[in-house]
Amino acid sequence: MPWTVDWAVFIDGRNMTSAMRPYLLQISVTDKDGTASDSCSLSLDDTGGQLKLPGEGASVKVFLQGVAVFDGTIDSVRSSGSRGGGRELAVTAKGFDTKGKAKQLQSHHMDEASLSDFLGKAAEKAGLAGITIAPAFAAITRSYWSADAESFLHLGQKLARELGGTFKIRGDQAVLAERGEGASPAGGALPTIAGTIGKNVISWDISPVTGRAKFKKAKARYFDRKSATFRQIEVDTDFDAEAEDEARTVAADEGQASDIAKGKQAASKRGGGEGSVELDLEPEAQAEGTFVLGGARPGVDGVYRITGVTHRCDRSGGSTTSLELKQPQGGAGSDNRGSG
Repeated sequence: MPWTVDWAVFIDGRNMTSAMRPYLLQISVTDKDGTASDSCSLSLDDTGGQLKLPGEGASVKVFLQGVAVFDGTIDSVRSSGSRGGGRELAVTAKGFDTKGKAKQLQSHHMDEASLSDFLGKAAEKAGLAGITIAPAFAAITRSYWSADAESFLHLGQKLARELGGTFKIRGDQAVLAERGEGASPAGGALPTIAGTIGKNVISWDISPVTGRAKFKKAKARYFDRKSATFRQIEVDTDFDAEAEDEARTVAADEGQASDIAKGKQAASKRGGGEGSVELDLEPEAQAEGTFVLGGARPGVDGVYRITGVTHRCDRSGGSTTSLELKQPQGGAGSDNRGSG
């Protein structure tokens, strides 16, 4: 059966679509919110060992319906088969070069510098072309930044957790975006995906209310040198909860304490609900984008933050997009109907 989805694959800048078309069986692309690397898997018919193994470390770009859904590097190639069955070749790519300097330990520091300057230096040492940082984070200035025997991957993820952001590497570029704002690192709005039961929604499994991550306040302590006392920053989460979330470590100063408290506030809001939905193919869906659900039921319909995206397409004609969801808004979690 011929492909019903318009796809294109580029290897090391060369358009390999026509050459791969007789052999490509399935495409799977996963976009995460920074907790794991983006990944891509290409499954090919390798009957008789007819395919040449692609080179390790080759760059890969994948397009679905004309939309770029993956940019990364080949990480592994796996052959599988059986005596009575066929043979397949699975080519797996990651969002960054896993053999590169991104995983190499760094030790350096900067005084009286912005986060943009510090992470820019760390990205250069990691062999990347650069890093794009959300404006709200880029201008943060501290008296001392340091990488203490940490890889660029660890450093970026650590700061993302502290600030309430999303960090990832795509190709030779790193990004640090605000988490939960539905915006790209440059500040532009990410695509909004609409899902309607009975139309493009195949299935859903959503809990719009979860209590585990909810806290009344987020707190962080710091030592005030002028008064020689410990002080505390508090941020309300707007949740109806009793517990308060307090950072275990003491911040270096008031600015860092404020950043940590705001990061914990963002994490609490993000964990207010969770779920998943499977749709007809939506190639524009991205992690940190917005999903609007309609037609399920009051209290479930509403707005959610996308935390993970998986596109699956195969030669038999199937093509779907699965979304992982958190941070319910816009009516999700509240059934305001009368009692009858």
